[in-house]
Formats: sequence, structure tokens, C-alpha cells
Amino acid sequence: MENVRNELRALFYERLCEIKNGAYADNAFGTYFMAEASWLCHLFHVWDMVESGRLFDLDMEELETLNQENYGEILPGNYEESYADPAYATAKLGEKYGPFFSALHTQMRQGLGYAYDGEEELFLSLPELFLEIYGAFEFQYGELKEEPPYEEIKRIYYSFMTDYAELRSEKQVREMVVPEENKAKKRVMTADLCDLRYLYYFGEYVSDSELKTAAFLNTVSEEKIKTMADTFTEGYRIGFAVTNKDISIKKCVGIFYNLGFERVVREAVKNFEKIGLKSGICRGHYQSLPANRQYVFDHRDDDVLFMDKAYMNRKLETMRVAFEKYKDEARVYGGPALMEVFGEEPFSPVQKKECLTGDDRYQKMKVEFMSHSRRLRNEYIIEEERSFTIIAFPTPDVGEKFEEIFDEIIRINTLDYSLYQKIQQTIIDSLDLAEYVEIKGQNGNRTDLRVQLIPLNNPEKETKFENCVADVNIPVGEVFTSPRLTGTNGILHVSRVFLNELEYKDLEMHFEGGMVRDYRCGNFEKEEEGKRYIKDNVLMHHDTLPMGEFAIGTNTTAYVMAEKYDIGAKLPILIAEKMGPHFAVGDTCYSQTEDVKVYNPDKKEIMARDNEVSLLRKEDPAKAYFNCHTDITIPYHELGLLQAVCEDGTKIEIIRDGRFVLPGTEELNKPFSKFIQN
Repeated sequence: MENVRNELRALFYERLCEIKNGAYADNAFGTYFMAEASWLCHLFHVWDMVESGRLFDLDMEELETLNQENYGEILPGNYEESYADPAYATAKLGEKYGPFFSALHTQMRQGLGYAYDGEEELFLSLPELFLEIYGAFEFQYGELKEEPPYEEIKRIYYSFMTDYAELRSEKQVREMVVPEENKAKKRVMTADLCDLRYLYYFGEYVSDSELKTAAFLNTVSEEKIKTMADTFTEGYRIGFAVTNKDISIKKCVGIFYNLGFERVVREAVKNFEKIGLKSGICRGHYQSLPANRQYVFDHRDDDVLFMDKAYMNRKLETMRVAFEKYKDEARVYGGPALMEVFGEEPFSPVQKKECLTGDDRYQKMKVEFMSHSRRLRNEYIIEEERSFTIIAFPTPDVGEKFEEIFDEIIRINTLDYSLYQKIQQTIIDSLDLAEYVEIKGQNGNRTDLRVQLIPLNNPEKETKFENCVADVNIPVGEVFTSPRLTGTNGILHVSRVFLNELEYKDLEMHFEGGMVRDYRCGNFEKEEEGKRYIKDNVLMHHDTLPMGEFAIGTNTTAYVMAEKYDIGAKLPILIAEKMGPHFAVGDTCYSQTEDVKVYNPDKKEIMARDNEVSLLRKEDPAKAYFNCHTDITIPYHELGLLQAVCEDGTKIEIIRDGRFVLPGTEELNKPFSKFIQN
């Protein structure tokens, strides 16, 4: 088999060199094919460097040059004249073929990962696809002097995706649940981290951010590194404990992180080993900051080229086969441990008419596929038995005071959870008396909401809100519930917010019966463009979503830190959601684990695990879940009033004019006072 693949590699490379040096015709398509063949020849060069080990002999300057060759074309400034940009490809190749060939080039760029990881079969599938499409054009132009039918070229691509669905699915599942000693993990655990050349061995884009992060962490004390790792792994362990899940039956954890943090990850791997968990680290688990976020945004719907009912069923079938193959490993997979980063400047994408986009039928099918694939995954990775944790650290992109901010984040991530637990219980005790909660904005914020709460049958043993301290969601600082949809009405408004790394200006959502009924934002001149932006990236292509969560963030220390360093726009939702009340659209926090009993530290059972939509799971799971959950936070300075309203009309103020006024919560206002004094 190895000889066959070697021969195939040689044949492919020889043919690609011929095309690179002179395509079949001197026209726009010929120019494209020459460029694409040149890129694939580069991938063969990368493959040989990795396989032979020559990659690891390169000096820093040579590795930087290779990094530029790998990613230079999609960097801002170059991207606009690259076939990777749908607008450029359309200008050169026309409205029919331009978007298609831009998507094809993006598919070819996946070969970088295959080359660095030694995934030979998937690597060779790319020139195979390219040469088949090239051959169709060469025949049509050579024999018939015309373009081949678009549907014929699209069919070739569709067949490719279908044929290789099984191989891709197996890779996807294997990397999720099998903590094998792959190349990536070996690089993490054995590299000389003082020699920053190691960052280039993963095949990801390496920017100044990754280099500066790694260099900075090399100066950090061993004690601080251990504190970071301990907070991370202990949060994972506690996540099992507070939800009454048995971590002892788990054998594997998937670590997700950003390049540059290998020193912390090494300690985390050791910590997990102490509690009986092997760590999985592979491509898809690690990443770097995107070379160009506009590029990622432009290609978000490229799968419209092959997504139909038949492909969806084929993909689900291959995923089931893969899970069945690794069912023993899946059963003992504990879940992910995620280490996020933040600091980049906010991103507001440009909407391009040349990008591939699907109609409503495609969007509904995409949502259906996500729902089916999640249910399939949950058959093998039992939701009621798994957990996760997530933490975030800044990168040097956060600003000139990066080192100060880094220390502040470590402090915030390690705040006294017992203090917050006590204060939050005071808030919960008042909320448990309420029929609903009123939330009103100030300082230009138009929020005017009534959030209905579930009733309690036995207040002595039951509660409506979870007391969330530092476990799966680090840092500490929120109480949350699944609202009752009936009776939840009004307007949610935020002047500026960042959701899933995208900026929203003047975001407004209207709720009726707990469901989103209307929405708008001020990002675009045309209101319909704003609506599409929200539907695609907040509603996740659904026509509507329920209010799946209502929470009150209590981490005023994080809020003041953000104000002090003026980095509120750069914070991840993980921290931002703790900096004021927030409202999630989508599934509840207990999605697909509603029947698992959960208790607060006071031993009361949290009863608000369901809403009227999630209860539909008992009839039809497809109607109960949306497979998304997006938190929208109102910052304290935009919050005029948050009060609990009891059935007898009694009102209990919790926050007024951005400050906590409920007796027993005064400690939460101290960071505000210190900030003002300074």
C-alpha cells in the first residue's frame, strides 16, 4: 500500500507541475488552474519537509518564510487579490464559476493540516479532486471549445464529498475520543518551549501574538503557571462533582487551546493524569488566531455546494459507523476542557454578494443536520455522564498593558468562590419569592423586559436559580435560570455587544411568549441586511428562538477591570456574561440533561431545568432543541432597574442604576468604589 501511495504521489506531483507551468489555454480559467496547481505543488513540498524531518532543521527565518508561503495569500492586504476571496474570484472567473472556485481553493487549503499531520489519504484526495475538475475543463475547451456545464463540475465536487465522508467522519470521531499519542500531542509534551521554532511545527498560522504569548509565558514563574493549570483542571473536576456525575468512570479529556500556551497545557496534562484522565490534543483542538477573520466569514456557507438530504444522510451514516467503531472510547470520554483567548480588535464583517449562501431550505437542512448529529453523538457520549470546563486568558493583542491585564485575569479567575456563593445565595433567596423579574435600561438603553419564573411546589427543598461559582464556567459570578416562556415579554436592547466574535451595534430583540418575534441592529444601512446578519449568526438560521436563560452576573471585579483598561469590547462572553444581567437565546443551560437532578450548595434542587420548548423532547426531540445558546449581556452602566416582583405585588429591588441594592450584596459594589477613587 505504501508503494502504491508513493507512486500516486509522484504521478500527481508530475501532473501538477505540468499544469503549473502552462495550462490548456491562455484565459481566466487557465490562469486559475495554474495558480491552484502551484498551491498543490507547494503542499507536496510541505509534505516532504515534514515527512523527511527537514522541517525541524529550519532556522527561525526559514520557518517564518514558510509560514508566509502557507498563509500570506489570505492575510489582509493580499486576500483581496487572492482566489480565496469570493469577490476577487468572481471578478476574474464570472458570477457562475467565481464563488465555486473560491470555495474549491478553500478546500485545497485544508491540505496544510493533512501535510503537517501525515494524513496521507486525505492529503492525496485533494489533487485527485483538482485533477478531475481540471480534466473536465481541459476536455471541454480542447474538444468542444466551451465551458463545461456548471452542474457537471458541481457533481464532481459533490461526489468527492460523498466518497470521502467516511474517512473524514472517522478522523473527526477518532480525534474527539481517542487520546492517542499523535504528532501534535508529542510536540506539546516534548518540544523545547524556550526555542520558539516549535510553534511553526503545528502547521497553523503563527502571528506575533502566538510568538509573544509563548515568550511571555516562558518568563512567568512556575508557581503562577501551576496556578493557571490548577484552576483550569480543578474546574473540570468540580464540574462533575456539582452535577453528581462520576468522573472515575472517565478515561479521557479533550484539551482545546490556543498556540503559545503549551507551558500551561503541559501542567494541565499532568494534572489530568493524576485524576486518571488521558489528554487528547490534535488538530482542531489547538488553533492560532485567524490569519483573516473576513476569510473565515466569507466561506461560512461553502457547504451549500453539496448539502442536500442525501449527503446529510450519508454523513450521519458515516458518523454512526465511526462512533460504533470507537464506542468503547466514546463511553469513557469525559468531555472538553477549553482554554480560550481574547484580545483581538473587534471584528465587524463585510457582507459580500459574491459569497456562497443558501436559501431557507438549505438553512433549515443545516440546522436539521446539526440537531441529528448532536443526538447521534449523545447516543455514544452520554450527556448525563459528561462535563466540561472553560477558562480564558488574554493575548498581547489586548493592549500595551498586557502583562498587567494578564495578572488581573488570573486574579479574577481565582476569586474567593465562597464569598460569591454566599452573596449569590442571598440574591437567589429573593428571586425564589418572585413570580417574575422586571428589567429596565438606562442611559439610552431601551430594555423593558418581564421575565416569568417557574413556580415552586416546595420552597423548603426547591429553588429557581443555580448558584454558579467557579466550576465549568470560570470565573465566578452569576445566578441563572431557565425562564418560563409564557409571560416572558418585552424588549432587550444593548448599544454594543460582541457575540461569537462578531460585533453588533444597537442590537434589539423583541420577545413575545418567551420567543424572539422581531430583531434588528444598526450594523448596516439597510435593515434587511442587519436582520440577515442576526438570523445567520445569533438565531443560527432559525426563524425564532426561545429565551433559554436569564441570569444575573455578579462579577463586578471583572467589570471594573474591563472599564479600567478599556477592554470591554475585547472580552469573551465567558467573562462578559458575568458583568451584568444576560439573556440567552436558544437552548437552556441544561439542554439534553434536563432529567438529571442538580442541587445548589444549600442542598435545594434546581427546578428550572426545562421550559415549554425543551419539554417537547418527550414527544419529538427535533422540536425541543436548537443546538445553540448565545448570551447577550446588558452592562451595569446601561442597567436602570432589576427587581423581583412577587405574586402579591411586592417588589424587591436587586440592582438600581447599575449598583446592587439588595441587603447582603453590598460587597459587590466595592470594586466600583475603588475604581472611582482611583
